[in-house]
Amino acid sequence: MPATPPSLKSYVESWTPGPIMAEDALPTGPVEAFSALLDLPGAAAGAGDPIPPLWHWFYFLTWPAQRDLGADGHPSHGHFLPPLPGRQRMWAGGRCEITEPLRLGEPAERVSSLGSVTVKEGRTGEMLFVTERREFRQRGRIRLVEEQDIVYRSGRGAAQHPLALDESAVPRPADRWQLGLRPDPALLFRFSALTANAHRIHYDTPYVQHEEGYPGLVVHGPLLALLMLELPRRHSPEARVRSLSYRLRRPVFSGEHLAACGAPAGDRAGLRVATHREDRHATAEVTFA
Repeated sequence: MPATPPSLKSYVESWTPGPIMAEDALPTGPVEAFSALLDLPGAAAGAGDPIPPLWHWFYFLTWPAQRDLGADGHPSHGHFLPPLPGRQRMWAGGRCEITEPLRLGEPAERVSSLGSVTVKEGRTGEMLFVTERREFRQRGRIRLVEEQDIVYRSGRGAAQHPLALDESAVPRPADRWQLGLRPDPALLFRFSALTANAHRIHYDTPYVQHEEGYPGLVVHGPLLALLMLELPRRHSPEARVRSLSYRLRRPVFSGEHLAACGAPAGDRAGLRVATHREDRHATAEVTFA
């Protein structure tokens, strides 16, 4: 009878990485680049302007040496990467409190720390939830506090995905706010470059199909979150986002038509990403100041 594998908790019982600090000048280039990726008529913000919610993801990037990448393109080592064997990683969601928006072109500091480590039992086995907390300071004041929830498992999961993709079907939501997009490999490649993300599921079709079991290239979860936040930015630009939470539920694939959609309700808004296959690939809740 095969031995029972160790619990994921046993690998992280003594894992206590301390806080780390990073600095960034917040230049205008990344905002200009993502604005171009979205086909905006001009940059969403200029020097001295508030950075749109979650666009700080294009800053404070780390570029590990090529030799430090694993077979999947993810870094093999990292300060907040748990010491699991056969580690598989997925961004599950997060929260963000914005006391005051970061300003483009002004130096900023980020202090990252380990928030929590929790083992849960899922349909395909044990999962380790790691929450990383990040505080962003500008001019000596905390402007933004963010928590990111990353899920790890040891070895491959057995998630179910469509065998083939329908690239002609278009979702038809009835929501008041809508933003349609059909991500292609070039768009995913550009987003990977903007976020220093070398994970092969976003650009290597043979790898993603034969090694990961997906039918096509996977659209980045952070891109889905950013598309949802585009809705209030475009449709209610006078309302400042005070807080937000988002959850990444099921993947969207390159070539599929998607729709970020939602509607305001008083000082809040509920947002989601839909395809013809699924109404809620990702969801978000936004609170306005």
